[in-house]
Amino acid sequence: MTFAPNLAENLAATHARAFVTDRPWSAAEFAALLNSPSVLLVGDATAFVLGRIVLDEAEVLTVATDPSAQRTGLARAALDQLEVQAKHRQVTSVFLEVAQDNTAAIGLYATAGYVQIGLRAGYYTRANAAAVGALILRKTL
Repeated sequence: MTFAPNLAENLAATHARAFVTDRPWSAAEFAALLNSPSVLLVGDATAFVLGRIVLDEAEVLTVATDPSAQRTGLARAALDQLEVQAKHRQVTSVFLEVAQDNTAAIGLYATAGYVQIGLRAGYYTRANAAAVGALILRKTL
């Protein structure tokens, strides 16, 4: 699949602005993922969801919204679209991990129908703070 020039760089820039407590992903990491046929990108450099499909399951790899566009519904629209595209590929469930202290994202996922199925204690490291657990969430499509 061919993507617009600088797409990986633009996604990485948005990711860096959105993830101030976690290590943002590099343009090289985005480029490598975008070259995989199992990866779905929904949205644009303002707000996007990147997911991966393996057999009948999808994993949300990351969701990012530029801070200037947060709380406008763009992430929810992209997540909904990812689910639609996943269903077209015979996916029956979607899972993701989210930092326990990311209340905005947890709220987004809860209103979208995701439920907690696990916890990875101390999963996310923080620079100058204690590690934070990762909630494992799942949604049946």
